[in-house]
Amino acid sequence: MNHHHKELDKWVKEMAAMCQPDKIVWIDGSDAQRKQLTAEAIKTGEVIELNQELLPGCLYHRTAVNDVARTEGLTYICTAREEDAGTTNNWMPPEKAYDQAREYFTGAMKGRTMYVIPFSMGPVGSAFSKIGVELTDSIYVVLNMLIMTRVGTSVLDALGANGVFTKCLHSKADLDINKRLILHFPEDNTIWSVGSGYGGNVLLGKKCLALRIASYQARQEGWLAEHMLILGVEHPDGQIDYIAGAFPSACGKTNLAMLVPSPDLAKKGYKVWTVGDDIAWMRIGPDGRLWAINPESGFFGVAPGTNSKFNPNAVATIKRNTIFTNTALLPNGTVWWEQGDGDQPVQALDWRGQPWYPGKTDEHGKKVDAAHANSRFTAPASQCPSISPHWQDPQGVPITAIFFGTRRARLAPLIYQCFDWQHAVYVGATMSSERTAAQFGKIGEVRHDPMAMLPFCGYNMADYFRHWLEMGKKILHRPKVFRVNWFRRDDDGNFLWPGFGENLRILLWALARCRGQANAIRTPLGWVPTYDSIDWDGLQFPRASWSDLHAIHTEEWLEEQNQNRQFLAQFGQRLPSELWYEHAAREFRLRGHE
Repeated sequence: MNHHHKELDKWVKEMAAMCQPDKIVWIDGSDAQRKQLTAEAIKTGEVIELNQELLPGCLYHRTAVNDVARTEGLTYICTAREEDAGTTNNWMPPEKAYDQAREYFTGAMKGRTMYVIPFSMGPVGSAFSKIGVELTDSIYVVLNMLIMTRVGTSVLDALGANGVFTKCLHSKADLDINKRLILHFPEDNTIWSVGSGYGGNVLLGKKCLALRIASYQARQEGWLAEHMLILGVEHPDGQIDYIAGAFPSACGKTNLAMLVPSPDLAKKGYKVWTVGDDIAWMRIGPDGRLWAINPESGFFGVAPGTNSKFNPNAVATIKRNTIFTNTALLPNGTVWWEQGDGDQPVQALDWRGQPWYPGKTDEHGKKVDAAHANSRFTAPASQCPSISPHWQDPQGVPITAIFFGTRRARLAPLIYQCFDWQHAVYVGATMSSERTAAQFGKIGEVRHDPMAMLPFCGYNMADYFRHWLEMGKKILHRPKVFRVNWFRRDDDGNFLWPGFGENLRILLWALARCRGQANAIRTPLGWVPTYDSIDWDGLQFPRASWSDLHAIHTEEWLEEQNQNRQFLAQFGQRLPSELWYEHAAREFRLRGHE
């Protein structure tokens, strides 16, 4: 491939000298090359071709059994000073990290090909975008990157002779969990990942570059790199408002990004457009508003629970040109997963490749799932029926409202509006959620996840909060900020809110608040909607349930305040004092002193 970037050439040669691949192949982004690589991966068994009549262009892949989710414990931020990584990140000094990883990378690609993937996060050539080059010995990684990012010759053209790029090195090596490292060197604009084949650890454009490295760059350069979906709500008069929303994994992020309005709202002319389902890069525009792009070009979604009832847009998106990872494989060459479409199969191969049948149990008598709980689909965003006509606009879309959402069975109301930007930063900083399968650890346990960025912030989180406060001072027309929880339950454990398409009613209230309309009640937490300020057309929703959804259990909230105090205290002197002010103010309001 023609390019004149001396530093890039030099780096590729150095890495090849260390990894010792048999050959080097540059990825040009062409269809012909993709087809040739696919054929090669099918031949070696790295991927399985699915039924091309039923799932045209679709492939299937299994990861190693010990390699099925992001390994947060082996993910490091490598800065010269430990305090720059902060207490919420694992830290390793850069020299030590390079030395240890060098040991694992040396000769790791013997007998393999090193693929060179020039990729752009964001539309090629946009002022928002960043370029990376990933070296990998995995065709699976190449095929995923071709979906998730913009790859090839056009990226090298944009890079020119001396453009800046993130150096991304990956090798499966021998997939040994004891020799696995996911290393980020923000000060060197470098990412090294070794010993894993799982998406979140190896598609280095995704969490590694688009969040951990980009968040560090965003702070240096005065913008925001966030773990947020972006959606557009089109009103009956054609006006479109854009919302960015931060939700930890498995809190309904993809479903919300691809929301289908309930029939009664659709009849009125409301539409929802998908801009992105996972990551938002936001800059202040010349008009003083916050503008956002989705830096990715695909979706890397969780399969279990994806079905036509709850997310028809996702189901339509993954009918072709999609890579399925760790789902069940059916005898007819299609895929299946729990809480998906279609009847439970009579037989299948499970995600480990073992024969599976309904009711199968392991040696401890525990039910065996056919698909892994964190099994995935990788699909082109362009195939989504609700994809916004503006999803590739190089200047992005203007953000009217920001949502922070988590999964809390008892505590958090359905929605409240933050009083102002500083209060919103406190609310985002103290978000906590019940843990799900995409994270390593006990399911159901409550953990703090500020702005849904805990595993993804590439620098000291106290500085990240300060950056949010500073950005607020610079944005002339600040988005209003809302805290949501679709998952509140009653005393019998039933969900109080129907969710899914009905969530649009809540978005509409929030957008009306942004226009200075819609009634709200001031509570110690924030502004809560009155029952009559919601459009209830076509939904019978009792007033009493609405009250239950927004009930504030003061004792439980004061206990939450104790948890928040402990969480914030770990940041020591570095924590902006504004957050302690907001913490005290909330406590004061909860104790009824307002």
